[in-house]
Amino acid sequence: MASPSCASTLPWTAAFSPSSSSASTSSPRGLHTRRAPSLVIVAQGKVKKYRQVILMDDIEEVGGKKGDTMKVRAGFYRNFLLPKGKATLLTPDVLKEMELEQVRIEAEKKRVKEEAQQLARVFETIGAFKVPRKGGKGKQIFGRQVVLVKQFSVCLPFPCPHPLTKIPCTLHSVTSQDLVEIIKSQLNRDVDKRLVEVPEIREVGEYVAEIKLHPDVTAKVRLTVYAK
Repeated sequence: MASPSCASTLPWTAAFSPSSSSASTSSPRGLHTRRAPSLVIVAQGKVKKYRQVILMDDIEEVGGKKGDTMKVRAGFYRNFLLPKGKATLLTPDVLKEMELEQVRIEAEKKRVKEEAQQLARVFETIGAFKVPRKGGKGKQIFGRQVVLVKQFSVCLPFPCPHPLTKIPCTLHSVTSQDLVEIIKSQLNRDVDKRLVEVPEIREVGEYVAEIKLHPDVTAKVRLTVYAK
C-alpha cells in the first residue's frame, strides 16, 4: 500500500499542467457549442411618404377631379398642391365637413326635382295654351318670313364673283320662343327656350310640346293652334 506522503512528492506544476487543465475543461462527448448568428446588413432605399388629400381643383398630373380623395406623394403635395391651393389634407374634421356638404347637396337636388315635378303638374293640368295664327288655305297657317344665306360648295379654278345667294324660307309657324312667351304672359314663369321642344306645326289643331324641366322630369304641354 502506498504511503499517504507519496502524493506530496509530486511537483506543483504537474498538477496544473496544460494537458491536465484542458482535459478537465473539455466538453463532454456529444455536447456541441452554439455559434453566434452572423449579422447581415442590407442597404435599403428611401421610404416614400404619401398623404391622403382632397382635391380642390382638377389635377391632370394625378388624373383627379375636383372633390376626389386620393393618396399623393408627400413632396408633390408640399411643393405643388399646397402652395397653389389645389388640395388639402383629409383630416377627420375635413371628412366630417365633406359629409355634411354632401347631405346639403342631396337635399338641394331633392328640392329642385320636387319643384320641377310640381311645375310639370301645373303645365299638365292647366289646360291647353291657345296660340292664334293667321290662317291660310284650308287648315294651313302662315309662319314668319326669313332670309337664309347659302354658300356654294362647288370648287372652281377661279374666284366666283357671286359666292353667296339669298334664299327665302318659311319657318314653322309656332316655335319654342312662341311657347316661352306664352308661358311668361300667362303664368309669369321664365322658361329657357333651349329646354322646349315643339313639334312641326303648319296647320291648326291640337299639339303637344315638351319641356325638360329636370333630367328626370319632362312636362307635357298642350297647344291649341287656331286661325284668327
